[in-house]
Amino acid sequence: MQIAFYIIAGIIVVSALATAWLGKLIHSALCLALTFAGVAAMYLLLGAEFIGFAQILVYVGAVAVLIVFAILLTRNDDAPPAGRAFHLSGLVGVTIAALVFICLMMAGLSSSLVRTGAAASAGAVPAMSVKGMGEQLMSTAIIPLEILGLLLTVAMIGAVIIAMAEKRGDS
Repeated sequence: MQIAFYIIAGIIVVSALATAWLGKLIHSALCLALTFAGVAAMYLLLGAEFIGFAQILVYVGAVAVLIVFAILLTRNDDAPPAGRAFHLSGLVGVTIAALVFICLMMAGLSSSLVRTGAAASAGAVPAMSVKGMGEQLMSTAIIPLEILGLLLTVAMIGAVIIAMAEKRGDS
């Protein structure tokens, strides 16, 4: 089990770094999908099956595929590939990411859950089943869910229209 954790963690880290550093945008998007799948595998390994399968459905099955389709529909074949040069903004980004990571680690390590070593000390957690979550999603959150679906559909149609206009030479 521990070996599987390290293998999955390695896949997540390598694919996340590849997402940031690969030269072609489509390759970066595919590595992002692999990162999402690795996170889902980590959830499944830790016993959170619902969250793991939701990660696969939402991020790998919808978000990553939408990103790949948007890239393929709107890419410009005539543009030269952008070169990777060292920029100060990259150093600033890494510094900010390191500071956020340090702050999150300090907050997590100072948590009472970590100090006591048990989640039971935080109090009783209300039981929620997958059926209960589905009923909540389809009753109280149905309007935001439908609006989100409509927004994603409009975005895809917009990407197709932009791609078609560029192919014909219209702008």
